[in-house]
Amino acid sequence: MFAVIQTCGKQYRLSAGETLKIERIAGAVGQEIVLDQVLLVADGDAIKLGAPLVAGAQVKAKVLKHGRGEKVRIFKLNRRKHYRRSQGHRQNYTEIEILGIA
Repeated sequence: MFAVIQTCGKQYRLSAGETLKIERIAGAVGQEIVLDQVLLVADGDAIKLGAPLVAGAQVKAKVLKHGRGEKVRIFKLNRRKHYRRSQGHRQNYTEIEILGIA
């Protein structure tokens, strides 16, 4: 059984028992959260496709930790113009464990 959810403007395919890093969401470590923007639920051959959301479907998850991702270096250069800009970025994330799909 798996589901496709939408959170923070991104879509994820997930099933029960797996861990996932998503963009930072509110919630304390150890707290259970409910993700209710479910786009698709599949159980074997039975597929429920929402238009745009599946009515009554929920995904329960547990917040494992909050953190920051790896640094991404942004470097801009215009040749022969003495123009150089360097910048770094680290995206905040929340790691969750999927408990079940209902």
